[in-house]
Amino acid sequence: MLAAIFFLAFWVVVAVSLFFVAVRGGPRGARTTLQSQGRTGRRASFVGFGVFFLAVGVAVPLLLGFGDHDSASARVDGATIHLTKQELHGREVFGQQCASCHTLAAAHAAGKVGPNFDELKPPKALVLNAVQVGRSRGNGTMPAGLVTGPDADAVAAFVAKTAGR
Repeated sequence: MLAAIFFLAFWVVVAVSLFFVAVRGGPRGARTTLQSQGRTGRRASFVGFGVFFLAVGVAVPLLLGFGDHDSASARVDGATIHLTKQELHGREVFGQQCASCHTLAAAHAAGKVGPNFDELKPPKALVLNAVQVGRSRGNGTMPAGLVTGPDADAVAAFVAKTAGR
């Protein structure tokens, strides 16, 4: 939420800057107005722009990098499903490898090729087997070994916990 506020604030500042340039008669008029300030005004402008660019250049990437704590759970139709560390990793891998084919509300995935996990509600063993062995029923092919090792187990745990909720 805070990142969205910073994003909007950035564009508001851009819009205000463009408005200032337009009101002053273009770039030349804006430059004349800004350069005719006294020493204190220039210093204040320099500090203001420095703080702004520091906030945009440092704070926004940090906020986006750390995210919020709500991302530690999956929200489906207003309900919150708390996920373990393994299931969180499974959600990430699912988003990278599976979401383009499969539908799963907890991952915000709306694939049309593979089965809809929200309707199927598969147990962990079935998902793990499908990931390891693959599937083929005429409508498409689930390649074997698309995800392997602990990643496969994490995806299976995530799908089994969140499917159909």
